[in-house]
Amino acid sequence: MLFPTVDFAVFFLVVLTANWFLMPHQKAWRVVMLAASFFFYGSWDYRFTALLAGSILINQGFAVAIHRSAGRRRRRLVAAAVIANLGILGFFKYYGFLVSSVANTLRTIGVQPALPLLQVVLPVGISFFTFQALSYVIDVYRGKVEPVPLLDFGVYLSFFPQLVAGPIVRASEFLPQMKEPRDPRRLDTSRAFYLIVAGLAKKVVIADFLATQIVDGVFTTPSQFSSLEVLVGIYGYAVQIYCDFSAYSDIAIGVALLLGFSFPDNFNAPYTALSIGDFWRRWHMTLSRWLRDYLYIPLGGSRGSRASTYRNLMITMLLGGLWHGAAWSFVLWGALHGSFLAYERWRDERRHARGVPDPPDTIGRRIVSRLIVFHLVCLGWILFRAGSLTVAWEVLNRLVTGWGPAPAVTPAIVLAIVVGIGSQYVSRGVVVRIQATFSRLTPVLQGVVLALALAAIDGLGQEGVAAFIYFQF
Repeated sequence: MLFPTVDFAVFFLVVLTANWFLMPHQKAWRVVMLAASFFFYGSWDYRFTALLAGSILINQGFAVAIHRSAGRRRRRLVAAAVIANLGILGFFKYYGFLVSSVANTLRTIGVQPALPLLQVVLPVGISFFTFQALSYVIDVYRGKVEPVPLLDFGVYLSFFPQLVAGPIVRASEFLPQMKEPRDPRRLDTSRAFYLIVAGLAKKVVIADFLATQIVDGVFTTPSQFSSLEVLVGIYGYAVQIYCDFSAYSDIAIGVALLLGFSFPDNFNAPYTALSIGDFWRRWHMTLSRWLRDYLYIPLGGSRGSRASTYRNLMITMLLGGLWHGAAWSFVLWGALHGSFLAYERWRDERRHARGVPDPPDTIGRRIVSRLIVFHLVCLGWILFRAGSLTVAWEVLNRLVTGWGPAPAVTPAIVLAIVVGIGSQYVSRGVVVRIQATFSRLTPVLQGVVLALALAAIDGLGQEGVAAFIYFQF
């Protein structure tokens, strides 16, 4: 069930009505919300609901046991919880990758293996709800949260707005909001409608358009495109993945707001970043913070030697790459970003050790820094989109050897790329003023504005709606 569809609109209208009607009856509200979330998840494949239910039961059991334990037993339980969650995630997501990698390695040394290669269906959203479950169990171990009733945890882990593709909402951010009934009179509906409409526009008008018009072709058959077309296709994918993923996050945050819940932001104009470190503070921010708090810092962070800091950065980004998918191209993508981060840290440490002041913050320097960072990120996106190292090499090779005309580069494609990047330079003040202006309109006028915006999106968009990119992760 995709957000930009009539099916979801009908589903959400029913859930929204039930949400506020049952608000005074909190137990009934929890039961209905849990059922609605399972229905939403089961619309992809009803078999996945058993996995989600199992994750709820297993992690709640671990959380309660950890809370009641102490000392060595407590540490063993949290280790078992981590192993159990990552084991389930690893089986569904990496079984085929590991078996095929081992088989290929053995063949290179003359051994013909007979390894069992099962056809494992990847449950949609498993990476996201697994990381949320891990944050709950680990935070219970750290004493940051206490175990809540099973029904409450079930609602948290299965809550449908962010279940499939984030944001990754931590228990400490969500569970306190369940303690008191929400007040519909205090909803920030202006922000909610803005996020939903903006998300629909980014997904339907820009992301899907770029995918069908140039990106899919360039990354499927790069040999049929000229160097300029490949370059525009790479830029197009950079805009597509931003508009696609941030659109899901925006709609999820907006839908949650209408239900009375506040989610953390997941994107903050990432293509305005001045460094790779700055990029990761702006891109998929909930994952970046998760990796920092539950992986990088436990590994030692920057508390040890320079070598250990660089090692921790590389491990974190390698695993972050592997989280996105079971392919060597994702591993290399993570290694590339880890190398960039390590280099930036080395450069800054070397400058400070020599007593050299930071460069002046000028407009020219900001422009150059942004251009460099954007193109380094685009280099990584080639690996991310290609799906294999072979295709990535073909794209890179065609980029420098395919000189010729570029009939596939149309004004509409260029405009979509410019709008996708340029929109990130719109100041928050402008957005706040738009929301404030909308909030002052009468309900009738608000309805008219929303209807016109949705009609425009439908008219400008492609026929049909493609699945969001991050559903595959």
